[in-house]
Amino acid sequence: MDSATIDELGLLETDIQNPTVSSSYRNPKYRKPNQTVLEAQAKVCTGPTQTRALTEEQAFKVLDTILRSAKGELKDEEQVSKAQLGAFFAAMTIRANAFPEETQWSEGETRAMNTYWPHLVRVLSPDIIFIADPEGSIMGVGNSIGPHYVGNCTNDMRLVGALREVLAGGHLGYEEVQGVLKDVLPLKLENETSASESLLSAFLIGQRMNRETDRELKAYCLAFDDELGLRPIADVRSLTHYGEPYDGNTRYFRSTLFVAAVRSCYGESCLLHGVEWMPPKGGITEEQMLKFMGANTHLSPLQAKKLLEDEEVGFAYMSQREAVPSMYVNITNFFSLPTFFLYSLIGLREHIKKRPPVATSEKVQQFVRARGREAVVAGFYHEGYEEPLLMLMRRRGVQSGLVVKGEEGALSMTTRLRSLTSTKGFPVNYCSGFRSLNVASAHEVDGVSRESFNLEVNAKDYGFEPTDTPRTDRSVSRNIELGLEALRGQKGPVYDRIVLNTGMVDHLLGCDGAQDVSLAMDRAREAIDSGKALTKLLNYLKISHKVK
Repeated sequence: MDSATIDELGLLETDIQNPTVSSSYRNPKYRKPNQTVLEAQAKVCTGPTQTRALTEEQAFKVLDTILRSAKGELKDEEQVSKAQLGAFFAAMTIRANAFPEETQWSEGETRAMNTYWPHLVRVLSPDIIFIADPEGSIMGVGNSIGPHYVGNCTNDMRLVGALREVLAGGHLGYEEVQGVLKDVLPLKLENETSASESLLSAFLIGQRMNRETDRELKAYCLAFDDELGLRPIADVRSLTHYGEPYDGNTRYFRSTLFVAAVRSCYGESCLLHGVEWMPPKGGITEEQMLKFMGANTHLSPLQAKKLLEDEEVGFAYMSQREAVPSMYVNITNFFSLPTFFLYSLIGLREHIKKRPPVATSEKVQQFVRARGREAVVAGFYHEGYEEPLLMLMRRRGVQSGLVVKGEEGALSMTTRLRSLTSTKGFPVNYCSGFRSLNVASAHEVDGVSRESFNLEVNAKDYGFEPTDTPRTDRSVSRNIELGLEALRGQKGPVYDRIVLNTGMVDHLLGCDGAQDVSLAMDRAREAIDSGKALTKLLNYLKISHKVK
């Protein structure tokens, strides 16, 4: 809009959203976190080896900010939210109780806490005091609140009990985690209250800092399955569920939407899922791209099923927001929005800064099932999460599963050369997975005839010239422009990435006609060069509005 139109409508410049950039898709109704404390959370709310101590100056500044907020001296976005307080103090407690010496409190942090805690304990609420010193043994000041705290409501009680174990660096059983989730999240229509934001954020960040066990991740995964109930079954011979990181890409081209259009050309149906905007990265997502192009992004699972079955389309996108539309309830939670289970945590996740356990489990959701073979593909970044993801996929009973360390932890494998100085963790293009076999092979095979594999994909081995990855830098429109140019047959780095990711996924999942990876790549090129893939994407934009 031009300035005259803006003035005529009485709008402020800050009210105008620019849909070409990912940051504009953040819901303005979400209250922003205090930035001083959020920066501190970025350092301390992480794992036993990744945590970085605050400098003494930063520690004093953070605790002074918390004290002034608790006294009511800070207003609006300067206020430190209960969720931030829960996450920050949970991190400090776990570091004191359970982390290795090198990531425990620094001398500067200790001096800051010794200075401020006698003042903080007078103004903080009992739930925060409990999180900061659950056994009354950390702060060195007589604290009878922590050891005796049980919560303010019935929903808090089980959470407090679980937190005593988590804050000590311990782990919970499957039934314990599932019980906590069902008690504290708005999962059921009759449950119209939520637990304390501080306790819930402490629980979520605490479990991530302690590195979740398989049974804890399984509990997160299956608790949400229970809420989904019976899912529609698509009459397709093959269905791949794509689990991109929900918080999107902030730097590099994101290829999965275009890969799905290519794979649909030869009967490999794809179901993408995610959200419009998600912290901590708040990057480009498939929902943003589809919305920008004019697609219907409010599809129900039944509508997604019909698009998967439609020969003119063959792929679909499901927003987590629409996963259980009948579950919308008017609850007053952290952000005073009508929400339900996983989707209700988006605002909270911005205030805890780091990804919670649900960031792992949500990537292996199945919002629609298939009559034919099913596969799950998910992206990961941090080493150690590849095996838990594959474990969750196996528990799904799918025939094939694949985890990819693509760029930014997404699914996009790259054709650029690996950096010679990169030695930490798995390299980009590392893949691990399993696929079902009809006959045994020389590879590792488990008790149900699954072949397991892991490899680093070197694009040069498949005839691709090394190229730098095109940057999009939060530009939704630029990501779309690059993808559409490639689907129109324009050769170059983006075209190569779509072909590489399509052919490798087909091959590694054991799809029909992809046993020879070169033939799989050629099939992808033919789908693009013939115009079929572009037609499929354009059909989706139209038919998504017509499907009933």
